[in-house]
Amino acid sequence: MPQNALHTATFADLLAATRRSAVHLEMRDVYAVGDEQEDFENFLRTGVANTDPTGSFWPQWVPLVEDAVGRGVVMRRARIVSEPVTDYIRYEHAITPVNLQAGEQVRWLPRRHASDIALPGNDFWLLDERLVQFHHFTGTGDWAENGKERTDEPTVAALCAAAFEKVWERAIPHEKYTV
Repeated sequence: MPQNALHTATFADLLAATRRSAVHLEMRDVYAVGDEQEDFENFLRTGVANTDPTGSFWPQWVPLVEDAVGRGVVMRRARIVSEPVTDYIRYEHAITPVNLQAGEQVRWLPRRHASDIALPGNDFWLLDERLVQFHHFTGTGDWAENGKERTDEPTVAALCAAAFEKVWERAIPHEKYTV
């Protein structure tokens, strides 16, 4: 991918160009990203998560996953979490069935089991083991200014691939992980 396209393409464009694998490593316990805020607040009030794939932010995500998986892309998401989990992680666990229905595989790793894994400093997506999109957040869990950084540097991609695989190997499949 040309360097200018690497930085100007949308994530949807990058995922559409992905041919084999898309992995996402999440390591934060607090998120406050705008597109989930209303659903999260409702979950806190009612204990009910929005798992309607046609509602809220899901219509922007589910078709991307279904298209990628339909092309043969293996999509895996691993979440490293502190225990006891935060309210946000309880919410995230409750909405994960939509990710699974769309075709993602999801696993959870208690943070205490990740102490000896060399991890990048930020959450990331790794596409086809060659393109990394790091996510940068503020201390309150919202997107930082310039919150997404991309690189196709081979050593960075290799670090992210190795970290993800080690986490995935130890992590607990969603259906077996309780919060």
